[in-house]
Amino acid sequence: MNYTQSITRRHRTAFVLAIDQSGSMVEELKFRGQRISKAAAVAEVANSLLSELLLRATREGEVRDYYDIAVIGYSGEGVRSLLSADEAFVPVPALENATRNTRRVCVERRLPDGQPAFNEVTLREWIAPAASGQTPMYEALLYVHDLVEGWCRRPEHSGSFPPMVFNITDGEASDSDEEELAQIAARIRSLGTDDGHALLVNIHLASGDAAPGRIFLTEEEAAYDNRYARLLYDISSPMPPLFEEAIRTLRDDRARGPFRGMCYNASITELLSILNVGSISVNLQ
Repeated sequence: MNYTQSITRRHRTAFVLAIDQSGSMVEELKFRGQRISKAAAVAEVANSLLSELLLRATREGEVRDYYDIAVIGYSGEGVRSLLSADEAFVPVPALENATRNTRRVCVERRLPDGQPAFNEVTLREWIAPAASGQTPMYEALLYVHDLVEGWCRRPEHSGSFPPMVFNITDGEASDSDEEELAQIAARIRSLGTDDGHALLVNIHLASGDAAPGRIFLTEEEAAYDNRYARLLYDISSPMPPLFEEAIRTLRDDRARGPFRGMCYNASITELLSILNVGSISVNLQ
């Protein structure tokens, strides 16, 4: 399991983003100097990721078919695809025509020396904020499992870099216990291609919690007093060595791995950085 296959039109990959849209996402948190709902913040993060993926697939004015993308929301209304009503996976060139809206925003990026830089960019919007009902996370991960399994089974994907799954949530699953959630997460992590297993990254939004923000936790950092966050750590993927230097750069320290695909109580800027790791670390050709 090397995780070294470059992403090309012949060896495509997949990104799956699962977004908690339950009622608790109406709670507010500070985002880029203002207070907005978690739902609005997560939608902006998701849209920024999609913009980044679209940008990285663009070569000489052409959007190349490097990967499939699925975005699903889960809430009291069930689990549903947020990009297309017909197919969960959308090839990256199709994002060009699926944009719902555009607006100008200020985006923070990290310079090579670690200092922040702010640029005004046009942000495309595919995902709208939503918040209602309970948190059917088990159902959502079961849906993700079936999506990833079907994608990996296709012969043309056998040699590809494996899919990456990002689950963003602020609360405990309402439709399962810990053992059931751990089992479905393990099933997702067992899927993959000849290049490696699928990578599951869990991102816990926990506004109001006094614990410090942490990204890509180590085993030592997982020993804090939050039962649900510990569960998310346990069911997240160990991050492959390929990503370790990028993770250290994001953490701004020299912590030793192995790291888990788990973020806890981090700022939204850190959250966006986490979502970019997969597309930055993997070579596009």
